[in-house]
Amino acid sequence: MSQTRRLFVCTNQKSGVGDDVAKALKKELKIQGLKKLFTGGEKQRVRVQTCNCLDLCKQCKKGPGAALIVYPEGTVYGNVRPNDAAAIVEDHLGRDRVVKRLLLEE
Repeated sequence: MSQTRRLFVCTNQKSGVGDDVAKALKKELKIQGLKKLFTGGEKQRVRVQTCNCLDLCKQCKKGPGAALIVYPEGTVYGNVRPNDAAAIVEDHLGRDRVVKRLLLEE
């Protein structure tokens, strides 16, 4: 059975940083070889998808980064910048460890 993990990235910022974060995440998935992988004997795909709004601006404190949610676990990150993509892919997706410095408490 195949499972898909999705990273929804908010692109509603005036700076366009959400689009840059999405591109950086896709690039890191390729570089680290985690776009398709096997975990626990199951095939897993990772998709990066942009969305207009995640309704997290107050929690992000309108910082210079983007908000993103990782599904199916529902982990919410805030103020994510393109240079944070490597840590999210390596730690969260590769090692199942939350990147605490970017974590948003809802």
